Amino acid sequence: MNRILLASAFLLATISAAFADGIPSAVPAAVGPVPAAVSPVPAAISPAPKAPAPKLVEPHLHIARSNLAGHARIALTFDACMGQADERILSTLVRERIPATIFVTARWLKRNPAAVAVFLQNPDLFELENHGQNHIPAVDAPTLIYGIASAGSPQAVRQEVEGGAAAMIAAGIPAPHWFRGSTAKYDLSAIGEIRAMGYRIAGYSVNGDGGSLLGAVITEKRIASAKDGDVVISHINQPTHTAGEGVAKALVDLKAKGTEFVRLEDVEDMGDDKTTE
Repeated sequence: MNRILLASAFLLATISAAFADGIPSAVPAAVGPVPAAVSPVPAAISPAPKAPAPKLVEPHLHIARSNLAGHARIALTFDACMGQADERILSTLVRERIPATIFVTARWLKRNPAAVAVFLQNPDLFELENHGQNHIPAVDAPTLIYGIASAGSPQAVRQEVEGGAAAMIAAGIPAPHWFRGSTAKYDLSAIGEIRAMGYRIAGYSVNGDGGSLLGAVITEKRIASAKDGDVVISHINQPTHTAGEGVAKALVDLKAKGTEFVRLEDVEDMGDDKTTE
């Protein structure tokens, strides 16, 4: 009997051990270290501070006065930016034999060959000068002026100036000596760059037509109020704007008062911000 009991116990122990070897552990060993808690989302990184906007100047320009009572001397300057020629102004200048300095862009030259021909046929009246290639403000740092993006670099300023001059020469116009940039605003470093290229920079002293955006009556009054030694800026490229009507009337008004009209090349001048020194 004892032998039978011992044999049974041995057999039960063997089966139990074998069965236990085939059962995996109820709790598996850790596969690796428990990951750390997820870090909270970092606070928003502040953007890098923007470069300060360049300091802009809008230079003034005067010409030598006549110093004769009732005989004011003024220089009429017109920008031909884009668009078409304003025949109201152009025909008045030709009919009344009034000299003027016209600043043309390469873009305007391409669209207005008939007006260019009139200019070239009247060399005693018209001095043609450089208003740039694409009517981009001559500022060598990125900024917006009246919603127009500036050239933004010295290289782009140079291209604007040289591109305008090249287009003039290609159109049969003598090489320019004056430059006026889009918006007539500059930064001082760009002024230095343009002067180093050999150009005088044309400011003004009377804003005749407010960028051609003023009405006819106020435009006429502004231009007709020009005094001895003033340089007037207006536009000759907006034939649909009422300002052109005011410009034409003001020219006749000034002539009736005995005004002497001169081109920039005809007289001595005085510009601030080192634009003509």
